[in-house]
Amino acid sequence: MYKFLLRPLLFLFDPEKVHHFTFNMVKFLSKIPLVPSIFRSLYAVKGAKLQREVFGLKFENPVGLAAGFDKNAVLYNELANFGFGFIEIGTVTPKGQEGNPKKRLFRLKADQGIINRMGFNNEGLDAVIKQLKKNKGKLIIGGNIGKNTATLPENYTKDYLKCFRVLHPYVDYFVLNVSCPNVGSHAKLNDKEYLNELILAVQQENKTFEKQKPIVLKIAPDLNTNQLDEIIELVAETNLDGVIASNTSVTREGLKTPNTKIESIGNGGLSGQPIKNKSTEVIRYLSEKSNKAFPIIGVGGIHSAEDAIEKLEAGASLVQIYTGFIYEGPRLIKRINKALLSS
Repeated sequence: MYKFLLRPLLFLFDPEKVHHFTFNMVKFLSKIPLVPSIFRSLYAVKGAKLQREVFGLKFENPVGLAAGFDKNAVLYNELANFGFGFIEIGTVTPKGQEGNPKKRLFRLKADQGIINRMGFNNEGLDAVIKQLKKNKGKLIIGGNIGKNTATLPENYTKDYLKCFRVLHPYVDYFVLNVSCPNVGSHAKLNDKEYLNELILAVQQENKTFEKQKPIVLKIAPDLNTNQLDEIIELVAETNLDGVIASNTSVTREGLKTPNTKIESIGNGGLSGQPIKNKSTEVIRYLSEKSNKAFPIIGVGGIHSAEDAIEKLEAGASLVQIYTGFIYEGPRLIKRINKALLSS
């Protein structure tokens, strides 16, 4: 129904407007008695074989929703009814910000991809905390944190620490987002020396809490092998809990969409099927080169159960979907979990 009826209709309109419309519809429908239980009966899959223990956390299944979809933590309780094992909210910055000028979200239908240059648009910490206080405890929540665009380089760490400190009681694990291509002056965030400093500062803050939370790093799919070796060294040196591979890509290789359209869209991060293989190879390299020394959350181009299994076989402990969720609909979660149950 989604792919043949709803998606063609939704794809007639601006992607960002459709995103907000869909949020409002799910919110509205979920307030109708019995509808949440209907969603669960249609999409949720249970089974001991699906359960995973990663970062010391127990996941009901390994399929999560990547950050960027529920930026302000307004829909995670409702989205839990679609069968996710975990949901990552954010990216959250200390202060709310508009992000980049619109139009900033583009579909590449021929490639089953998306280009975005949202620029960490979110309502800020206070608004997110207000929403997280409504958590009904249905599933694990990750907090993806970043810096404000206007923050000066010497204050980057302060932004991450503030987000970490305030969000700590409300999320189950943290993601340091240092690889988004859509925020200004992020070159420093790719420097190994600075990353070491940032991670150690956040870990020190973590120790001030009675219960410490896992901390993972989200990396780009465009890193070369030398850079990936540095990531492996960084994880070992800092005892980081894991890595998310990967964020969106700045490359435009092998696309079916005409170059004229790609050029008219301009800059932004590419997600979906076009980065599937690149993301998988990053996962495989990290897993094999480190001898599976740390957990990896695999994300990038998962549009089928086969895509998810490929990521898991490459070395991922968990997977996340985003663009695939938009193109394939909520049945994608069910298809992945059913395939894992029968494997």
